[in-house]
Amino acid sequence: MTKILVVDDEKKIVEIVKAYLEREGYEVSAAYDGKSALEVVKQQNPDLVILDLMLPQVSGWDICRALRVNSNIPIIMLTARDDVTDKIVGLELGADDYVTKPFDPKELVSRVKAVLRRTAVNRTPKAVLKMSDLAINTEKREVRRHGESIELTPMEFDLLATLAQNPGRVFSRMQLLDTVQGVAYEGYERTIDSHIKNLRKKIEPDAGQPRYVITVHGIGYKVPETADA
Repeated sequence: MTKILVVDDEKKIVEIVKAYLEREGYEVSAAYDGKSALEVVKQQNPDLVILDLMLPQVSGWDICRALRVNSNIPIIMLTARDDVTDKIVGLELGADDYVTKPFDPKELVSRVKAVLRRTAVNRTPKAVLKMSDLAINTEKREVRRHGESIELTPMEFDLLATLAQNPGRVFSRMQLLDTVQGVAYEGYERTIDSHIKNLRKKIEPDAGQPRYVITVHGIGYKVPETADA
């Protein structure tokens, strides 16, 4: 059974989320502060964590940072503010998704299912990724459309492969820089936009209306969950 940890200092929220998730067949644990959350993760090794940002003792930011040191447990962050900065920082720390309070429990359940679906697929990386009429061979570092090769720079290929391996997941510019180069420098992340622009010219039927590499305004980029989107 899939195990989910809900971390929030508002017990009413935990009760509601727990009830909705258990109705869907998930095994749900709860923690009401950051220190307890880290203990539960260590003891139970949940399949997904729903994590409030504003927690006593240890903040959601610090928990996310700690988990990402040696774990790929999917994390959905809860934020009380619809603040782009909060979302960007959360994504850069390694969160897989975010939900703004107040939220519809049904929407949260849908987000949980989507994140679990994506991470289940991504646990076994494929050598050849398919995006509609594009074939991305991560071993040969080749991209083809209808059998014809598309020449990409190393950076363009790495960006495309990273996004294609995580359909539906939003990457901030800093996340992409860190993933493809192993290091990210503030101020340099905007160069990602230039690489994405050049990549689109090569792979998109219409670079002005991209189908494969989608801009998520104020945050970064993603590829659609469905290859033919």
